[in-house]
Amino acid sequence: MPLGHASLLASLLKLGNGEAISIVAPINDPSTNPHSLKSRILELSEERNDLDLAIGAYVWAEDVIKELLVLLRASGFVGRIILGGPQISYTPCGLEELYPEADIFVRGYGEMAIVALFNNPRMTRIEGVHFAGQTDLNLQTLVDLSMLPSPWLSGAIDPQGQRFIRWETQRGCSFRCSFCQHKEAGMRLVKRELDEGRIMVEIDLFCRSGVEEIAVLDPIFNTGPLAKSILQRFIDNGFTGKLALQCRAEMCDDEFLRMASNLDVKFEFGLQTIHPAEWRAVNRPNNMRKVNEVFDKMNSTDLDYEVSIIFGLPNQTLSSFQETVDWCLRKKVPVIKAFPLMLLRGTEIEQRRDEWGLVESDGSMPVVLESDTFSQHDWNRMFEISELLKETEGKHPETVQKLIYKHPRGLRLERFMPVHQMSNTGTSLLIHEASR
Repeated sequence: MPLGHASLLASLLKLGNGEAISIVAPINDPSTNPHSLKSRILELSEERNDLDLAIGAYVWAEDVIKELLVLLRASGFVGRIILGGPQISYTPCGLEELYPEADIFVRGYGEMAIVALFNNPRMTRIEGVHFAGQTDLNLQTLVDLSMLPSPWLSGAIDPQGQRFIRWETQRGCSFRCSFCQHKEAGMRLVKRELDEGRIMVEIDLFCRSGVEEIAVLDPIFNTGPLAKSILQRFIDNGFTGKLALQCRAEMCDDEFLRMASNLDVKFEFGLQTIHPAEWRAVNRPNNMRKVNEVFDKMNSTDLDYEVSIIFGLPNQTLSSFQETVDWCLRKKVPVIKAFPLMLLRGTEIEQRRDEWGLVESDGSMPVVLESDTFSQHDWNRMFEISELLKETEGKHPETVQKLIYKHPRGLRLERFMPVHQMSNTGTSLLIHEASR
């Protein structure tokens, strides 16, 4: 069960009135399609009265969701349809034109809003919630993270027998990268961290339950004031499983790295580019001196890490992308992941695309294919390099020249398409028989 879905469910189970039915539909499961989902929802609606249908809208499920809504209304589904998630939160206007079958739209973190909607079906004014037919104020919800029930401690997710789990200790991000949605998501949070007591008890539960691998979904784990305390709690519990942490390299001090060395940690660093002209365009600066020092320490202590970079950035050229790759190779980064730039809905870069002549591909998950500084032929070459990096993970050659002498097995753009996403992706649905 996706963690966001579980958090909504935990809130409904603890605070909601009526029955909550959970449907998780991974988009990379061949059985997930609009027709099968429609049949399942209609079957439930025949058995119960006054059903509300809440759907988490993500970019990888956009096509499935739009077709599902049309099918439901054409088949006579009369319940309220509530949409939330990134595709809603970052759409500044025009929601009713994009999703004409929907009744209610939730922008921002949805736990308290969804409880209010289900407990008070006649309520038509909730901050951050847009009701179709009303003036769209484009507001985000307010939520106190310290008040949210834990999906793990409430029983919405049972960690027993789960080898791999996804977990969070904070939400939102203090940085302002123009290609990322996390910044806006956290703007209205007074406090980004979840309750410290909850976090520590969850750690104890994971360790008792024999969880073997934890992917921490915090946008940047080591920006949080509890980062070292969290690592210490795992150490005190004698945790022998794996921890995957998304971190900022410049913020990894010696004590943090020393503590991580007592655990099986894999660091995931977002570098994106080494070039000031490119990072200034997307407001994602790097302190390269500090990054260089940290990577040297990682290598000397055999800490496990990977680095992600982006191709298709404004002001980028084929040559500059190769220089970024070459820098990482010469630093002996064990795993380099190169992703195509996506203009996510509502982000600053999506709104400024014309400044750099950014041209996207077709489809529900378009990527930038060309700009004023690189052609589509150049982009194809960058994509080939991305493929070669994928094929050589853990055994990258020493330089980009040696890398490009290899020959990838063609361009496999489907690697970044919905059907090949991780198993936690999909469309999350919460069906609720609202009390009347």
